[in-house]
Order: sequence, then C-alpha cells, then structure tokens
Amino acid sequence: MKILVTGTAGFIGMHLAKKLLDRGDEVVGLDSINDYYDVNLKKDRLRVTGIEPNNIKYGQPIKSINYPNYTFLQLNLEDKESILNLFKDQKFDKVVNLAAQAGVRYSLTNPDVYIQSNIVGFGNVLEACRYNDIQHLTYASSSSIYGMNTEMPFSTSQNVDHPVSVYAASKKSNELMAHTYSHLFDLPTTGLRFFTVYGPWGRPDMALFLFTKAILEGKPIQVFNYGEMHRDFTFVGDIVEGVLNVLDNPAIPNPNWTLETGDVSKSKAPYAIYNIGNSNPIRLMDFIKVIEDCLGLEAKLELLPLQPGDVPATFADTSPLEQELGYKPDTPLSYGVGQFVDWYRNYYNV
Repeated sequence: MKILVTGTAGFIGMHLAKKLLDRGDEVVGLDSINDYYDVNLKKDRLRVTGIEPNNIKYGQPIKSINYPNYTFLQLNLEDKESILNLFKDQKFDKVVNLAAQAGVRYSLTNPDVYIQSNIVGFGNVLEACRYNDIQHLTYASSSSIYGMNTEMPFSTSQNVDHPVSVYAASKKSNELMAHTYSHLFDLPTTGLRFFTVYGPWGRPDMALFLFTKAILEGKPIQVFNYGEMHRDFTFVGDIVEGVLNVLDNPAIPNPNWTLETGDVSKSKAPYAIYNIGNSNPIRLMDFIKVIEDCLGLEAKLELLPLQPGDVPATFADTSPLEQELGYKPDTPLSYGVGQFVDWYRNYYNV
C-alpha cells in the first residue's frame, strides 16, 4: 500500500509515519516545516525516520537512510500545482492529511494562516484525491469543533455549528468540504476528531510541554480557568492506532441514510466522522499533580481566567469507533506522562 502522510515533521505525523513504515507500507511524507514552533524539533523528528534535514530542498524528494520504503518532500499544501503534480507522479493508494496550522489561541491573532493552510490547503488535497483515484482520505479534525456544546460526552451525533475559534471553524469546514467531495465524486473520506493529544515528541505549545519545561526551570505555570478545566488527554500511541484502524477501513455509503433520521457523522455518501479520545476527562489540577509526581518536583501556579477560544471541558464519546472498528484508546495518563517526561529529560538533557 502506498500512502501519502502530510505533516510528517509534526508530532502525530512522525509517529504515524514510523508505524506505517514498520508494518511495511510504502510512505511518502510531506511537510512545510514552518516556524510556528521550534524548527529544530521538527528536523529532529524527521531524523527519527531517517530523513536528513540538511539535504532537504523544497519540492525535491529525499530518501530515508533508515527506511527504503520512505520518501519525504518539503511542500506547502497551498502550493496547488506542486500538490497536483505530486499526486499524479506518485499514484498513491490512500492519503492521511495531518498537516494543518495548529493552535486555538494563535488562531485568534493570526486567522489568515489558518484559512490558507487549513482551508485552501485542504481544498488542494481534496482536488488531488478527486483526480487520482484515491481509495480513502483520512484527515485530522479536532475536539475543538464542539465549541459551545455543553452536553457531555461529546458525540459525533451532536450538532457542531457553533465553534468558538478560527481554528475550530477551519476544522469544521474540512468536514463539510470532505462530505461534499464524498457526495459529488464518490471519494471515501473519514474525519477524526482528536482529543488533546500528548506524548513523546509533543508540541511545545501544548500544556504538558509548557508545564514540564516551567516546573524544571522553577518558573510558574499558567493555569487557566483557575484550574477548573477538564481535558480528555489521549496518548499519541492511541491516536496512531486509531488512525491505522480507520485508514484500513474506508468509509462506506449508507443508502438508507436520511437527514431526518440518520446520524450526522454518516451519510449516503462514503463519509464518516469519529472521535478518538481516552473517554476519561481529567481535571487540570489532577493533570498537574501527575506531572509533579513524574518529575519529583512541585509546580508554582499562576491562576488565570478562561482564555478566549478555550472550552472548559472535553470528553469523547468513542462508542462508534469501538462498535464499528473494535478499537478503544486506553493508555493510562500516568504512563503516558511518564513517557513524555522521560523523553523530555533525555532530549533536553535536564
């Protein structure tokens, strides 16, 4: 199976690419390698899969020194001509789109970046899939899409028409665009709403990374909503297993589906949406305690109000994933945080 994975210099993308390569798939990785956060971390992720960053030239394929079945290109999703040519030349079987401009708070001050990367870029991926007989497009959505929803747990059968950040709105648009292409062009698409992913090689703008760094440096950590937040923290290994399960089982149409009686996460078209989360929301103060225990250090807290664009709680209903694909994330928080802390200490020599 020849698979394109976008975002392979990213956190989830690196882990997914490695898993696909280890099981024997042929993988082409793509990433813009932008400077939203530390580029050196992105380059070191690439090195994990045998890609030497110093040899990268925009738009030119580079082979892995560790995996003969891995090729990487630096490309922007917004570069439509290059994306279309890549699909035409490589003749992929399936596509996993993880490349996106991430971050809820950053989207409040830099909305244009999200529109270009997450909407224009995703539109280019859809167009390329349309014209190149792609068997299945799996793409990253987000738990942020639930926005103003307060009914817990968050279910894919709920209405998600009220996002509270540009980032969330861009992910909602991806689901709408994907359904349209599934309907018009019979392209199987599956969107995955990830819930607060954490683990080794994680993003520096995420809570676990920020808290660990601050605690080790003896600096206070910013605790929003005065600690009264709950997050459904999901280990990156569980996310990857979920993506693999979905990738191997393309969405199928339901000819009996109707808008009046059907689940909004399915369709007459080959289209599906799933949550991937641990289904175990953790209070932020309890999360901090787990980090303290793993580090053997006590955090200094700076309690702050809820930030614009944030939601106070997330909680994934993953029952469709369990019932239809037989998969349920289950990594305990203490294990996952421990894995991250071990990686962080080793990577930064602290």
